[in-house]
This record gives sequence, structure tokens and C-alpha cells, in this order.
Amino acid sequence: MSPITSVKRSLIAKSNTTIVVVTSGACFVVVFCIVASISLFGQFMYQNRVITANQIALQRLKTNLQATSTLESSYNAFLATPTNIIGGNPGGTGSQDGSNTKIVLDALPSKYDYPALVTSLEDILLGQGVQIQSITGTDQGATQEGDQSAASPSPQPMPFQVVVSGNYTQIQSVVDAFNRSIRPIQIQTMELAGDQSKLTLTISAQTFWQPAHNLSISTQVVQ
Repeated sequence: MSPITSVKRSLIAKSNTTIVVVTSGACFVVVFCIVASISLFGQFMYQNRVITANQIALQRLKTNLQATSTLESSYNAFLATPTNIIGGNPGGTGSQDGSNTKIVLDALPSKYDYPALVTSLEDILLGQGVQIQSITGTDQGATQEGDQSAASPSPQPMPFQVVVSGNYTQIQSVVDAFNRSIRPIQIQTMELAGDQSKLTLTISAQTFWQPAHNLSISTQVVQ
């Protein structure tokens, strides 16, 4: 083999090596650019979704703030009435007195409290001058203990039975007092026994309580 041929082959091999190296480098750059572009595009789309979710949350927050202002004004107007919603004195201490907010809370308590119900019934009945024979019901405090709040609360019944005795006027006043009670009382059955001078009244009824509304703040993960 002549020296010239050997030199040519050496130059060709060197050129081939250079071409392979340059081609490999170009392929690497192209692949890197493609992968980087896909990654950047994914990040762009993700950030766009985050920005959109933030804008929605911000708009909802502004709406809630406006609603809060309206609610506060309505609450203050509801509280400042010269007479309460059942015609009593907001600053008084009588059975029909008290602020509107107190009346609402007393009307539908947010906690199950059977002893408080019995005390309330005793106050109503003693105020009518009758003799209380019995106040009975089932204390469900153990079973209701775990259900003191809910996302969509609804009134829960509290059944009870009272037996009282008195004259006709006193017995009639008991029924009227139940009808005028701050706490709603739904009379289901009534039984009367005796004469006008001495009557025994048995009432089966139910009142209600409503679990507190559960206001939970949740977080959302943007995918």
C-alpha cells in the first residue's frame, strides 16, 4: 500500500469519526431541546391552571366578603328591633322577653341537652300554677353525642310526655303556654281526665334541636 493511499484512508476515517461525533452531538441537542420544550410546556400549563384556580378562589373570596357585610347589616337590624320577634321586650326578663338572637338560639339549640329541656318544661308548667305529676322522656345524650355538627343540619326531634293536674283554667293555660313557647313544641296527643275543679292532663309532644352547621375549610390540589 502506497503512503498516499494510507494517508487518504486515515483522513477518511478521521472525517467519519468527526461526522459521527457531530451527528451524535446534534441528536443530543435536538432530543434535549424536545424534552426541555415538553417539560417547559407542561410547567406552563400547570402554572396556568394554578393561576386560574387562584383567580376563582379570589373572586369567591370577594363575593363572600360582600355577603359578610350584608349579613352583618341584617344581623344588626334584626338585633336592634324595639320589640322581639314574639312581641316581648328585648331587654326584659319575662318568658316572652329577650333579644332576637337569644330567642333564636333558645328556640332551636345546637346541642342535645335533655336536662335543659326538662328544666324548661318545669318553668313553663310551674308558671301556669299546675301541679306537675311527671315529666318523662328518653335521654339520648349518649347516642347524640357524636352528632353535634353537620354540613347540612336538619332539626332532630326530642319526644317527651308531661302529666299535670289543676283546674280547667290552669289546664287551658298549659296548652296556651306550649303554643306560645319560644322553643317549638309539637303536641301529638292530649288526654283529659276528671272534672272542671280537678283535671289531669297528659300531653305527648316533641320539641327539636338542630346540630350546628359545620363550616369546614378545604384545600384543593391543582393537578
